[in-house]
Amino acid sequence: MVAGAPTPVAPFSHAVAADGWLFVTGQMPTDPDNDAAPLPNGVEAQTRRVVENLKLVLAGADSRLEEIVFARVYLTHFERDYAAMNEVWRGYFAPGRLPARTCIGVNGLARGALVEIDLVARRPVAG
Repeated sequence: MVAGAPTPVAPFSHAVAADGWLFVTGQMPTDPDNDAAPLPNGVEAQTRRVVENLKLVLAGADSRLEEIVFARVYLTHFERDYAAMNEVWRGYFAPGRLPARTCIGVNGLARGALVEIDLVARRPVAG
């Protein structure tokens, strides 16, 4: 568990480190300070909340967005929300430094979320 990150919605760890890699469980657009709070309205606000939650998990595991190697995005309304989610996602990364990514349309996500993102990051090498 990562202090300050949202409470997982099922029995899993926020992230697991192995040989310098960090495997981060899919994050939902839940409020890390209030599990019972309603989810933000719209895919843009939900994507921002998900990325902010990912930042919390990464920081708790001694990593950061710049270390993401690969991400998987799950959207419940793929055709409708794909472009809007991309605009928010792009805003979190320096030009030319986007991680590899797959985006998948799904039938449903926990708590009725519109978006969930999991990822693999490299832990920075000390030195």
